[in-house]
Amino acid sequence: MTNLPKKNDLWFLPLGGAGEIGMNLNLFGHDGQWLMVDLGITFGNSLGIEIITPDPSFIVPYQKQLVGLVLTHAHEDHVGAVPYLWPLLRCPIYATPFTAAIVRQKISDKPWKDQVKLIEVPLSGKINIGKFGIEFITLTHSIPEPNALAITTPLGTIVHTGDWKIDPMPLVGEKTDESRLIELGDQGVLAMVCDSTNVFTEGESGSEQTVREELIELIGEFPENRITVACFASNVARLETAALAAKHHGRKVALVGRSLHRMVQAAEYAGYLKHLPAFISDTDAMNLPPEKVLIIATGSQGEPRAALTRIAFNQHPVVKMGPKDVVFFSSRVIPGNEKSISLLQNRLALNGVDVITAHEADIHVSGHPARDELKQMYRWLRPRIAIPVHGEARHLQEHGRLAEDEGIKEVIIPQNGSLIKIEAGKSKELELVQAGRWVLDGNRMIESTCIMLKDRNKLSVQGVIVANLVIDNMARLLGVPQFTMIGIAQAGDEEDILTRELHRTIRETLLKDYRDDKARLEAVRSVVRQTANKIFNKKPIVEVHFVQV
Repeated sequence: MTNLPKKNDLWFLPLGGAGEIGMNLNLFGHDGQWLMVDLGITFGNSLGIEIITPDPSFIVPYQKQLVGLVLTHAHEDHVGAVPYLWPLLRCPIYATPFTAAIVRQKISDKPWKDQVKLIEVPLSGKINIGKFGIEFITLTHSIPEPNALAITTPLGTIVHTGDWKIDPMPLVGEKTDESRLIELGDQGVLAMVCDSTNVFTEGESGSEQTVREELIELIGEFPENRITVACFASNVARLETAALAAKHHGRKVALVGRSLHRMVQAAEYAGYLKHLPAFISDTDAMNLPPEKVLIIATGSQGEPRAALTRIAFNQHPVVKMGPKDVVFFSSRVIPGNEKSISLLQNRLALNGVDVITAHEADIHVSGHPARDELKQMYRWLRPRIAIPVHGEARHLQEHGRLAEDEGIKEVIIPQNGSLIKIEAGKSKELELVQAGRWVLDGNRMIESTCIMLKDRNKLSVQGVIVANLVIDNMARLLGVPQFTMIGIAQAGDEEDILTRELHRTIRETLLKDYRDDKARLEAVRSVVRQTANKIFNKKPIVEVHFVQV
């Protein structure tokens, strides 16, 4: 089938974020055009891969039909892929002021930055992008200016929520625009594409106001210690809370971590953080008595290069921590980061630092809707069709059951690559298109399934042996074979045993008859691998080179 929708078609296609939490990329199709919503990343921590993006191969051939990229908010899993994938898309980008500021920072070092048409849309703004009407609806989340999008076509209105919660006291930014959501529900919503992250959490997600009150009280319990608050740099309300808590207790505040400075710059550009005292440098912070300082640091997820990890392992050039320090982890554990966070917290503890997490105190609230908030959103909007996204498979299934319990007539559970026709009573998956992952390896984007990465993974698990053999024109071995072994045997006795056995098996192998040099080389490669497997139960990558004289 053609991958361009006709006039009577309204399509939805997630290429990232359906069946997973993070790496969002959503496409809406109507009347010969595509509209993209969000373009995010997820993070890797193996094989030298740190950045992972959705595979955009499906949409790249339709660059001319891609009328725009609309960003719901500035979290990495919604905007982080712009610096890597925009050159393949080359469409206008639409965002509210804070998100636009973050995007400008992200592309500031790119040679193509001046080619990007970045359009700032005011909060609650309405625009037309191609044949799509777009309305930005203010929500609350854990970053300034989260927006739902009401995407309007002649065939109906789809509300794409992005990430959200219902926070009665968000502290930074506006409250959820409840009245507009109710109006949209009264006008009729064909489908809602909705966040599923906390569908298993009962009740409500909680308010930033609670965290502010708790931190102010807790910091007062450590009057002689230097305090560090570790949080997500993007949580501007939490950053403001930490700064105001410090002010309450007569402490100066230092930001440690480049991303914090970038977020503050973007927040100030968009009109936030107007009444905070000036921040001091990390050097000034270390020169003050501990009881006069509060540090706000990045690295709550144990990221290897983040400020707090460098501090914990005594690799930060300025900030040092010991028994006079208390660190509050004012953040949640992102699934997959458990080991790195545990390593970080234990390292801090070994240095004598007192570590306090959200398990011990109410110093974090989620930015995603718990069950009662999801139910409220369905009651406001009353969509004909529910399309759960932003969750793993079990999240999406449970979200579907919740929607049905709220009286939603149709539920569609997508996966990445599901090309879905949206039509009341007739919605269905038309086909499953290419969807996967690309990774940033060095300075280029490659497919996550490429042979090179498979070899790199095998090398990391099994090791490698390179054998150099000098032979004559009768394929007789001249001299002693030379081996380079990486990740196979320990130096000393193990290496000597393997080398001697390889000498023996290679000589025996070369005595046999082969139809040609290629077959001979493959036989030697095989016997080297078998020998390593026999001795160490390892099957390394083996390279064999013949030098014929």
